[in-house]
This record gives sequence, C-alpha cells and structure tokens, in this order.
Amino acid sequence: MTRFSGLVSILLYVFLAGCSINNENDYEPQAGDLLFQIAPRSGMGNAVAQSTAWNDSLKFSHVGIVAVENGKPYVVEAAGAGVKCTDWSDFLSEAEPVGDKPGIVAMRVDREGFVPQDAVARALLHIGEAYDWSFYPDNGKMYCSELVYESYRLPDGSPLFSAQPMNFRDSAGNMPAFWVELFERLGESIPEGLPGTNPNDLAKDTALKEVYRWF
Repeated sequence: MTRFSGLVSILLYVFLAGCSINNENDYEPQAGDLLFQIAPRSGMGNAVAQSTAWNDSLKFSHVGIVAVENGKPYVVEAAGAGVKCTDWSDFLSEAEPVGDKPGIVAMRVDREGFVPQDAVARALLHIGEAYDWSFYPDNGKMYCSELVYESYRLPDGSPLFSAQPMNFRDSAGNMPAFWVELFERLGESIPEGLPGTNPNDLAKDTALKEVYRWF
C-alpha cells in the first residue's frame, strides 16, 4: 500500500466514524434519562421557546422521562392529555423533525447519590394527573418540566433541579398572543414571576450531560 492510499484509508475511516456517532444503535436508553424535544414552529411549543430560549441555538419546548421495563424503553411525560406513559416510537415520531430525524436530545444526570430509578418511580405516581395549563405550582396538575422537578430528588429529599421565577415574555419584553389568549380562556392571570421550571433551563443544568442526539 502506498503512503497516499494509506492516508486515504485513514481519512475515510475518520469520516465514516464521524458519520456513525449518531447511529441510534450507539444509544442505550437508561431509566431516568431525559429527552428534550426541539420546539415546533407554531403553537404552544413556539410560545415556550419565545419566552425561555432567547439566545440558544437549540430551543426546547418539551421534556420526557425515560423508563425501562423488561428491557424496553418508554417515556413518562406530562402532555396535553395529562401525565401518561408513551410508547418509545410514538414519542420519537411526535417530535419536530430536524432534516429527516427526530429533533430530540437525550441527557443523563451526573450527580453522586442520585438514583434514577427512584425518580422514575416518583414520576409514575403522577400518572393520570391533568396537564397543568395554568403553570401554577402545587395545584395537583403537572406540566412537563414540573413533572421532572417533582420527581428528581437527592437522597435527602430535596429537588435536584432549581425552580426559577417564570417568564412568559419574549426577548423584546412583549407577551406573546398565545399566552394572553390561553389565560383569558382559563380566566386566570399569567403566573409571571412565580417559581417554576422550563425545558430550556433544565437542559442547561450542570447536573445533566448530553449523551445522544438523533440529528
């Protein structure tokens, strides 16, 4: 083999290796992983991104919790129908596509003492609860990142993640029409400034590390 052909072989190997990094076979879902969905271009997902992801290249609007039973993964999530268990393939297919791939990033807790199976068990206790369209804390309902906040606990029982004052305004300080219309229908005030969570803040928490992305 000539030096030139050897160099070509090496470069081809590096190129192919780089292309296989996001091969789905490289990702083994583990209980407690978090799946962050990229915001769709309209509706509530877009409103969430407008209010919580001003300067991020990736704007997340939803997060689900990975659970594994008999070796098969599924997702525990708080969505429009309330807190439910969703088939793995359904969760992937419902995500906003990036190219021809699901716009989803998987992250895993990297914190000593945290027991992911306990977090999943807590999340499952909320199955059947209504979706929290009001985003008010402690009202017996759940929105997606609230389910994560309540379920992910340290050994002493304290939350792994921090609640922050909620913001519903866009980067220009305006209130998106989606939120105005939603809370008018609910007959409630927008909970601006009350403690809460959102997928974008969760994704930036130092307790999480990215382990896979589909795109």
